[in-house]
Amino acid sequence: MQKEQIKELFERFEKARYLLEGVECWSARDLQLVFNYSEWRNFTKVIDKARESCQNAGIPVSDHFVDVNKMVVLGSGSKRQVADVALTRYACYLIAQNGERLPPSEDVKKVKRRLDAEEKKDRRKNEKEILTIA
Repeated sequence: MQKEQIKELFERFEKARYLLEGVECWSARDLQLVFNYSEWRNFTKVIDKARESCQNAGIPVSDHFVDVNKMVVLGSGSKRQVADVALTRYACYLIAQNGERLPPSEDVKKVKRRLDAEEKKDRRKNEKEILTIA
């Protein structure tokens, strides 16, 4: 993997971020494209596995995966409401982790590695804050 490719992919990931009630989120429909899944039905399988991983970790799934609706413009110019999922950064991390269980795309692998690094960095920062308090 080229550093430039990983950087470009991570920038696409970060650009897809938005705020939902003050919480940093990503649209699963937008991430489907970032992770290079051509069909929504295939990507929902990964989301379901990520939800299961969250639940197995004892973390409330509803804190990280919020079912929402999204308006999309059809080819005719009319609009239609479609199901979507608002995802936290942790949910995105779980999706990247679980994406390899299905036929993996190189993009998923790249994002997974970058999210792994971000997650470790956040964990170290939290550990330092706890040690400072103690």
